[in-house]
Amino acid sequence: MDLRHLRYYQAVAEELSFSKAARRLRIAQPALSRAVQELERHVGTVLISRNRRTVQLTPAGAVMLHEIGLLLERIEDSLRRVRRTANGEEGELRLGYIGPPTRDFLGPLLKEYRETFPRVTVILEERTPERVWEMVSSGRLSIGLTRPVLAHEALGLRSQVLRDERFCAAVPVSHPFAKKATLPWQSLANEPVIVLARREGASSHDAILAACQQAKFTPRLAHTPSLIGTILQYVEAGAGIGIVPESTIRSSTTMKLVPLTPRHSIPLVMVWKEGELDPAALGFRDLTKRWLKDQRL
Repeated sequence: MDLRHLRYYQAVAEELSFSKAARRLRIAQPALSRAVQELERHVGTVLISRNRRTVQLTPAGAVMLHEIGLLLERIEDSLRRVRRTANGEEGELRLGYIGPPTRDFLGPLLKEYRETFPRVTVILEERTPERVWEMVSSGRLSIGLTRPVLAHEALGLRSQVLRDERFCAAVPVSHPFAKKATLPWQSLANEPVIVLARREGASSHDAILAACQQAKFTPRLAHTPSLIGTILQYVEAGAGIGIVPESTIRSSTTMKLVPLTPRHSIPLVMVWKEGELDPAALGFRDLTKRWLKDQRL
């Protein structure tokens, strides 16, 4: 038994006429009669009572017509979902990201994405940079918005730089450094500094130490917390000067970011696994690239 048997039976049962059903299906009537007989043999009971003048459904035949209608409707719905998924109109997007660098654009970007793909379920996962890369590599995330990591080549992922962010000194507004337009790295030589722990952001941590080394000093690391927010808490408490990317603070009445010179920066990247993006993820990647081209990120 296949779908052909079910569709043929449905036509006969709805028309209550083999000749009308054959015209409707555009097939020969004998072929239609054979298909109905094969279906009856398969289910083990008579579905249609027929003689030279009339065609009637048996009680079992009436149930079969109802169930076939439900089944064919479900199949058509499933095929529509498959086509929508293939076109990126349905499915699931699991997006990993890091907080502050994506804060300004991620909401509007996702809003446009959802307007374009309203049937796609979006799952957001905020993680550390290293964790985002690991989860994309293992297939637990579709795409990541994160920082570069030391093992990125070994993970075999593709990446696209979205923007470069320069490092800044985070200081309370009452600090003398807050009055400066820029600040030489060398100015931090005798200050307690606070940077992200290397285990949580190796690329950021190492870039900061390299910048200090180029300025010919070894930084006095007062604290190395796991979260950027904790760095800011230490700064507000007067525990030292934070070194953070420029996206960390957009506006604050208690703190200021002063760009450090010479300029050292850290990129924000989009990462994905080559050849394994489903249509929903491809749609997000392509939309993000359009935003990058239009300078909206």
